[in-house]
Amino acid sequence: MPQETRPGVVIGVDIGTTSTKVVAYGTTGRELASHTAGYPLDDPQPGYAEQDPQVILDAVLISIRAVVAELSEPVAGLSFGSAMHSLIGLDADGVPLTRSVTWADARSSRQAERLRAVPSGLALHRRTGTPMHPMAPLPKLLWFAEQEPKLFERVAHWVGIKDWVLLRLCEVLVTDHSVASGTGLMDIHKLEWDSEALAIAGITEEQLPQLVSTTAVLPGLTPQAAAATGLPQRTPVVVGAGDGPLANLGLGAVRPGMVACSIGTSGAMRVMVERPGVDPLGGVFCYALTEDRWTVGGAINNGGIVLRWASEALAPDLGPHSEVELVALAARAPVGSGGLIMLPYLHSERAPHWSALPRGAYVGLTHGHRREHLVRAALEGVCQQLALVLSSVRAAGNEVREVRAGGGFARSGLWRQMLADVLGLPVSFPTGPEGSSFGAAMLGMQALGLIPSIDVACDLVRIEETVRPDPAAAATYAALLPLFAELYEALVPTFTSMRRLAPGLPTGLIQG
Repeated sequence: MPQETRPGVVIGVDIGTTSTKVVAYGTTGRELASHTAGYPLDDPQPGYAEQDPQVILDAVLISIRAVVAELSEPVAGLSFGSAMHSLIGLDADGVPLTRSVTWADARSSRQAERLRAVPSGLALHRRTGTPMHPMAPLPKLLWFAEQEPKLFERVAHWVGIKDWVLLRLCEVLVTDHSVASGTGLMDIHKLEWDSEALAIAGITEEQLPQLVSTTAVLPGLTPQAAAATGLPQRTPVVVGAGDGPLANLGLGAVRPGMVACSIGTSGAMRVMVERPGVDPLGGVFCYALTEDRWTVGGAINNGGIVLRWASEALAPDLGPHSEVELVALAARAPVGSGGLIMLPYLHSERAPHWSALPRGAYVGLTHGHRREHLVRAALEGVCQQLALVLSSVRAAGNEVREVRAGGGFARSGLWRQMLADVLGLPVSFPTGPEGSSFGAAMLGMQALGLIPSIDVACDLVRIEETVRPDPAAAATYAALLPLFAELYEALVPTFTSMRRLAPGLPTGLIQG
């Protein structure tokens, strides 16, 4: 065991979009036990993406209890991470009046566009670190104020999903600087709620949780939470951070010039910096990890979900759970998919344009293309979109020397090579795929004094493979990237017209 660590077990709780993953780690980074509990992402109306907070709380409690039951050592503490940008309205007793409105919810698209269009929109982005996009709580609050005014007036507190879980576990209403930096409501330079943002949203500071450091330690669990988790009531609880910054920590990408790339259902590119700030054009976000560590980057809506769509729409004959067969199909098409480009905006898009307008498109389709080309173009489109995000990270003044990648896509050899080729950089893949839960545990260990600094994560993360770009493939993708980028701008008028026409167009298949 390294001299800088001392014995202790910390449980990292990662409250994700479709599941909660709970993992217990020792201070050497060794995984001791884990449990995952899934839950649905509901879309009761077009553009909605929401969840039942109680279902997520139950998943957290069940998963913690399952992990605790496997451990033979005492638990030094719990540390939390969660998906960012969620919003829940609570009454004065902490009972939810709304469902959890997630980052994927697009109902506030028009409110976000209004915020982006005014001169103060970019200034607000630079001050809060959060793009004016429907993913963020600020436009969500505007939507509730305009569309559900009576409900809006009844809400005593507006919180995120992690805030509410901690309220139920510890009876303390707090939010960390990391999650708060993704709301569009906190001044990232002052670490205070932004008065202009609150005025725009029509809420007061008293309606928001108390701001605390990501390493803040809550005194313990309620008797009910202790009984539900199987932990002692005095167990320290570290507030933790957002899943994006924690993924950097979990991949060991904590030093300047090291970029973390993750592709799960969605995807992201992030680099760690020591001072907050965004690029002049507002192409990136800036979210906190600690007071002196910030992640600059961008997230995309369409990652592994594009592969799932391709399986259902282009190759249903392969059956469910056919990712391996589908990737093998894509491997039969050449690099560049024979000149076929796919804009993978199946669920709109975020970085680097931060607009809810775009829709997916195939461009360059000819009679010579087959479904092999269509599938490969879909995978290439995801990687090309990440390359655009990487360009924005560089435009923000950040050096990029190394890329570390994780997520479900990393199991595919083709996609690993494709990512390296499209980025034109070597990409390293750690042995463990669970970046955010490990990051939460590492942050918790620092908060509890079990490790001297989160910098040790860089040494604890073991690299399984480093994939280097193939020069010929990299040259092909470099030539195609400007075309990929131009297509978005060229199609914005079409996207606008399509959104206007969409409500009057029939949907669904004709039965018969």
